[in-house]
Amino acid sequence: MAAASATLALALAACGPTGSDERGAGDREVRYRRVVEDPHPRPADVIEAAGAPTGVARADDGSLLLTFDAGHVEDDEGPAASAWRIVGPDGRTVAEHAAHGDAEAVRAEFRAVPGGFVRVPTGESADGAYLLDAHGRRHGVDITDTPLRTRPGDILLAEREPALVYRPATRTVAPPAGVPDDAVRLAVDERGTAWSLVQSLSEAPDRVVRQREGRTLGSTAVPRPYAGGALTARSGTAALPLLQGDDVRGLLVTTDAGGHWRTVLGGGLPWRELKRGPEFLVLDLLADGRLLVGEQGGRYWLADDRTNIAFHALRTPATFTSFAVAGTTLYGIVDATTATYGLVEGEGLWVSRDGGGEWRRLGLPGAATAAPSA
Repeated sequence: MAAASATLALALAACGPTGSDERGAGDREVRYRRVVEDPHPRPADVIEAAGAPTGVARADDGSLLLTFDAGHVEDDEGPAASAWRIVGPDGRTVAEHAAHGDAEAVRAEFRAVPGGFVRVPTGESADGAYLLDAHGRRHGVDITDTPLRTRPGDILLAEREPALVYRPATRTVAPPAGVPDDAVRLAVDERGTAWSLVQSLSEAPDRVVRQREGRTLGSTAVPRPYAGGALTARSGTAALPLLQGDDVRGLLVTTDAGGHWRTVLGGGLPWRELKRGPEFLVLDLLADGRLLVGEQGGRYWLADDRTNIAFHALRTPATFTSFAVAGTTLYGIVDATTATYGLVEGEGLWVSRDGGGEWRRLGLPGAATAAPSA
């Protein structure tokens, strides 16, 4: 594992701004402008200009797909460039691709699936979905309007507008069957259970409905005076934030597949320190059942164990603008929140394989293991 990590660090060094500091900010601005205006940009140039990935996904064989974007700096219009790079389990770059676009285009997003990565559709249909295998080869998927009854192995591609699942066995993208019409949130776990948050048009409380293969398994009311938020579910554990207006004030959690639920209003989580609102909340599950809670651009907390009763603050080496979980590995991205010619301190992709005890920056030349800061 240590050897693979070192190789990965070397392979991803090309993802960062090679020698940009020595050549000065003026040179970097010139190169950045050249990249976003180039009708046929090179992947390495886009990656150097971007400075940090916008997203990371890890396939079942350990391959990583990193996405990069370099947008117009002066305003939210104008030319832009995007790229993706696949890094194999041995840390070597397997494939990469770049494209010219415009700053108003929706960023490309991929979901990790068995054998590779599926492009998430960006419109109001499943059009635009395709499979990239772990070697970077593109494959078509079967897109259908016929709903699929969710079963083990199905993967949620899009939560709503429209809700879509991907079935690896048949490479099919379709809406999930049986999801209530008034569902506003959706999660699908590896057992094929679809968890929906249903908002009533009356004064009735929000409800969490769980289904499998189109059959309803149960329904649980969100406790008053709270409303529910984004759902996450894995290995029999499911959780959603408890909201009061625009504030997150706790969690509703089950660890036995919906048999019993409990509210978490403390447990070491200082809810009133979450200032940015539900849309910036990060709520994810590690493969061992522990919940991760935090907010983009702020602090993060990890459960002490899979009971998810007590939490401790993560020490991170920099302020993460986005966060991802794959298995028990944590990925934090440090980037500017708007397009800029320069770089922010600590820019790049940071990885922890021990629950946040140690972080390694991948993506800048010469990056080494860094001692976490508070």
